[in-house]
Amino acid sequence: MYLSAADIEQLEGVRKVHYLNGAAERLNKSLGDATGLKNIGVHLITVDPGHQSTEYHVHRFEEECVYVLSGRGIAVLGEALQPIGPGDFIGCPNNGIAHELINDGAAPLVCLVMGQRLAHDVVDYPRLEKRLFRNAGEWNLVDQGDIEQVKR
Repeated sequence: MYLSAADIEQLEGVRKVHYLNGAAERLNKSLGDATGLKNIGVHLITVDPGHQSTEYHVHRFEEECVYVLSGRGIAVLGEALQPIGPGDFIGCPNNGIAHELINDGAAPLVCLVMGQRLAHDVVDYPRLEKRLFRNAGEWNLVDQGDIEQVKR
């Protein structure tokens, strides 16, 4: 399906606040949903000044990427703080390093975010010491200290 720039402008965005981080708030327009994509998420996000895009996290199975359209901010990539602006691209391979975006500028940070939509994924939130198990629509969040390693 095709979306024109005018169609995208008219899409109603959904304000999303991350369930683990109230400062992670963004306006989300799901271009992928609007065009019927099932296996890849494509989102036009707007992060207002002073907010983060998400909680600092790493996917164990899904890949995601970000292309900055406008605004300025900081990409936290592991321990590195990388200034970002229009035209910059960030690739987050599965099982890579934890990441988040922070809008430390004065204008909205607008990005195109894309990622896989696997039925199953594991997401670690290192700062919170939590792990999310996502299994065919069911989400289970656990403290990492409660995870038992099984030796076989």
